[in-house]
Amino acid sequence: MADSDIAPVLTTRRDEAMGFFQRMVSKGLGWARKYSLFTYPYATACCGMEYMSVAASRHDIARFGAEFPRFSPRQADLLMVVGTINLKQAPILKRVYEQMTEPKWVVSFGVCASSGGFYDNYAVLQGIDRILPVDVYIPGCPPRPEQVLDGLMLLQDKIANQVHRIADREQPNQTAARHDLLISMGK
Repeated sequence: MADSDIAPVLTTRRDEAMGFFQRMVSKGLGWARKYSLFTYPYATACCGMEYMSVAASRHDIARFGAEFPRFSPRQADLLMVVGTINLKQAPILKRVYEQMTEPKWVVSFGVCASSGGFYDNYAVLQGIDRILPVDVYIPGCPPRPEQVLDGLMLLQDKIANQVHRIADREQPNQTAARHDLLISMGK
């Protein structure tokens, strides 16, 4: 139920026009960002082969607007963490995330990136969500290409439904804002 349904609110025509214009701009930016994802694949293990098969002609990730992998974090807005992350790699991965352009999203690809997989030891990071805010988790060891495309479509829906502004003064990714809050609280 909207706030305007609970209590009557007096608005002027200018307020309504600005709201309509902002909604239309937000929808347009959401549509554009949804179909123009520049991925940075951070592939470290066997899931890398499944990532390559998603880009092949049979499954063709290009149909979903994520065709060109960027191998510079400054040119990417989608970080796909593919495979096992060791504790020695964690600071490097965090630095790559911090160098990415805003708005940025993270996909955890496979069970090793999501929860450490079957490597329950001192050297493996037990889920990248301990250091990065994750938007979509793709399960599987390794995940099938169809699962990867489903995860990509979930991310695209999330991107399209976010509020986009022309001059964004806030942190656009709400997952990142919540993650930073939890980190600052020490959780």
